[in-house]
Amino acid sequence: MYINIALPKGRLGKKSYDLLKKIGYSCKELEEEGRKLVFTSEENKVRYFWVKPSDVSVYVEKGIADIGVAGVDVLMENEADVYDMLDLGFGRCYFAIAAPRGWEYNGNRTIKIATKYINYARKYFEKMERKVELIKLNGSVELAPMVGLSDAIVDIVETGATLRENNLDIIEKLENISARIIVNKVSYKFKNETIEKVLEDIRGEL
Repeated sequence: MYINIALPKGRLGKKSYDLLKKIGYSCKELEEEGRKLVFTSEENKVRYFWVKPSDVSVYVEKGIADIGVAGVDVLMENEADVYDMLDLGFGRCYFAIAAPRGWEYNGNRTIKIATKYINYARKYFEKMERKVELIKLNGSVELAPMVGLSDAIVDIVETGATLRENNLDIIEKLENISARIIVNKVSYKFKNETIEKVLEDIRGEL
């Protein structure tokens, strides 16, 4: 029985694959240069899908992948119906509100917030009872306050270097983020032994 694993493209996916390789789930196809997106190891009974980070939870929720690696930011934004099984302890960053230097929050007016994370931001500001207008952007959100599209942004921050380069300061740190192992609910029932072994081996390696 194959185990199907969705990995996020980029550094996080490569780090996750290195971890899985150490516990016996190597796949030579994946290590070759190329543009393939599906990789299979007959020897280790594993199939990998190389997907956009924000889509990992979708592939797992829909049962295409049994297991996936996704950041907490993706899980919170997509509200994925999956099992969040294990914190991998890497891919650490955090949600933050950032704004141009010297900007101060004025609770008497509606502030404009640009973000990729509309669902997360909406929930946060509703909980804080703050009046905001959310503007959905898919990239380079740092530009929005610089050109007057928004007052501030909600984004994930790793080192803060991009913010500093664009004269933005962190106004408020919100939620810590790290990479998680997520599991499809049906797969966990029917491939329980296989999935539990993967989880146990990862814990041992970590």
